[in-house]
Amino acid sequence: MGNDNGRPDERPAHRVRLAPFRAAVSPVTNAEYARFVAAAGAPSAPFLLDERFTAPEQPVVGISWHDAVVFCEWLAGQSGVPFRLPTEAEREYAARGGFEGREWPWPGADASGHPAFDALATLSRPHEPMEACANGFGLRCMAENVHEWCADWYDAAYYADSPETAPAGPPTGTRKASRGGAWRHSQKFTRVAARSAIDPSFHYSDYGFRVYASGG
Repeated sequence: MGNDNGRPDERPAHRVRLAPFRAAVSPVTNAEYARFVAAAGAPSAPFLLDERFTAPEQPVVGISWHDAVVFCEWLAGQSGVPFRLPTEAEREYAARGGFEGREWPWPGADASGHPAFDALATLSRPHEPMEACANGFGLRCMAENVHEWCADWYDAAYYADSPETAPAGPPTGTRKASRGGAWRHSQKFTRVAARSAIDPSFHYSDYGFRVYASGG
């Protein structure tokens, strides 16, 4: 986990051990979130008046960390599966797609190795996850499309003291960790070890989430 050649908060690179877990193929979509809103009486996604963010199979955006946690709890209650947000360690392992040491979820030394790089590099909105976006585990959009919330509090220096087994971030903080690239940035793709974080109450148009669950 991490990258000694990356930004300071990615250092030091270190080995971690994780229990088996499951990850959704794609981020939660507008259609999926709308079913939650209708069934649970939750607030609607905040950007639905902008046609760039309304396609049913696009990732839902503008979801705060707190909203994402409530969705996971609701879905767990409906399905009996203990859905949750991932730890940063789980998210990075999932993003690597089974290729230890690789900078990107696809072959090549930079972002241009993405099979749909030319089509996605100029987008001004989220895109529907497609097969071309899948990594070695079949997970789509792990380094592009929308930032995805993680469960952990963010600490730039956490890796220096991170436990080897199932690290879950510091006990407290002011920002929640997130991973993945975002359509809103001029550089829309990001390395698998790159970290980001914002206030958990914020609603940004390039922030979504994906559900995970413990167990194989």
